[in-house]
Amino acid sequence: MRDPRVAKLADIIVNYCCKVKKGELILVNGNELSKPLILEIFKAALQCGAHPYVRLAVDGLQEAFLKEAKDFQLKFVSPIAKFEVGKIDCLVGIRGPHNTREMSNIDPKRQAMQQEANKGIQKLFMERSAKGELKWVATQYPTHAAAQDAAMSLPDYENFVFNACLVHKKDPVAEWKKISKKQEKIVRFLNTKKNIRIVAKDTDIAFNVQGRKWINCDGDNNFPDGEVFTGPVENSANGHIRYTFPAIYGGREVEDVFLEFKDGKVVKAKAVKGEKFLHAMLDMDAGASFVGELAMGTNYGIRQYTKNILFDEKIGGTCHIALGAAYPETGSKNVSALHWDMICDLRQGGEIFADKKLIHKNGKFLI
Repeated sequence: MRDPRVAKLADIIVNYCCKVKKGELILVNGNELSKPLILEIFKAALQCGAHPYVRLAVDGLQEAFLKEAKDFQLKFVSPIAKFEVGKIDCLVGIRGPHNTREMSNIDPKRQAMQQEANKGIQKLFMERSAKGELKWVATQYPTHAAAQDAAMSLPDYENFVFNACLVHKKDPVAEWKKISKKQEKIVRFLNTKKNIRIVAKDTDIAFNVQGRKWINCDGDNNFPDGEVFTGPVENSANGHIRYTFPAIYGGREVEDVFLEFKDGKVVKAKAVKGEKFLHAMLDMDAGASFVGELAMGTNYGIRQYTKNILFDEKIGGTCHIALGAAYPETGSKNVSALHWDMICDLRQGGEIFADKKLIHKNGKFLI
C-alpha cells in the first residue's frame, strides 16, 4: 500500500525546493530502498516538462571500491562525473541507507585519498550552486537502518521524517514560507555584525564574520531545513569547542570531539573514540583544518539527535561548526575535499554573543 506522504514530499521537493522548470536536466540519486520516492520525484519532474534521469546506487559498491581499488584508481577523476556536474540543472540526492556503518572498517587514509582526488568536482559543484546555475537538494527516505540509528521503530521514524518536512500540514509550502520569513529577520540582523562568540560547556570560541554573508536555509538545499549559516573569515577562529553529539562522517562515528583553534586552524584535536579517523580527515588537505561554516539550527520541530546530519544540524537551539569546504555564496574562500558538520548543543546554558552583546541563550535567539 502506497504512503500518500511520499508523493506529497516529492511534489514539495520538485516544485518548492528545486523549482523545476520546463527543459531542465534533473539528476535523481538514490538506492533501491528509496525507489518509491525516486519514482514520485521522477513523475513530478516530468509533469513540469523537465528531463529527469535516475542513478540508482548499488548497496556495498563504495565499500568494495575503497577496499579493492589500487591507489591510482582511488586518485582517478572520472571525466564523466565532471561533465555531469558541469551540465545538470538540478540534483536531487535521496538518502535511504541499508547500513549506515558500512565504512567503519575502511582505512581512513583511503577515504581521504579518494575525496582529495575529487576535490575539483566538488569545487565546480559548489561554484555552480553559488552562481545559481545548479540547484540541488538532499532529503531522506525512511529505512530500517536510519530508524535504528535514531532508536526508533520504522513507523515512528517515518512519522519523524515526514513531520520534520511538515508533510503532515495542510499546506507545507505555506508553512515553509513562514519559516523563511522568520529566519530572514535573523539573517538581516546577523549581516550587520562583525564578530561572533560561542560559549558553552568546555567551549569558548570566537569568529570574525565581517564582510561575510549569512544564508537563510529554508528548504532550497536540504529538506527538511532550518538553519542560518555563514563562512567566517578563514584565519579568524580562536578558542576551543567540545561537540556535544558524536560527529559522523563517511559512515564513521567519532565521539566526544574537542578542537582547539588558533588563527583559524585546528591546533589540537582529541576524541574519545575515532581519534585516528579525525586526524586523517584533518590531514586530508590544506583547507580541512580550517572552518568552512558557522551555523545555528533553527528547526524547533526537530528536538532529538538521530545520528543523521540532515536532521541533527537543524535541531533548534544548537550550533554547528563545519571543518573544510565553505560555500562560496557566503564570501568564504576556504577550499577542501572535506566538509564535516559537527554539532554543539546550546540548549542548557549555551550563549552566543554578537559584537559582545548576548543574542542567543539556552537555545533561543533573544533578538
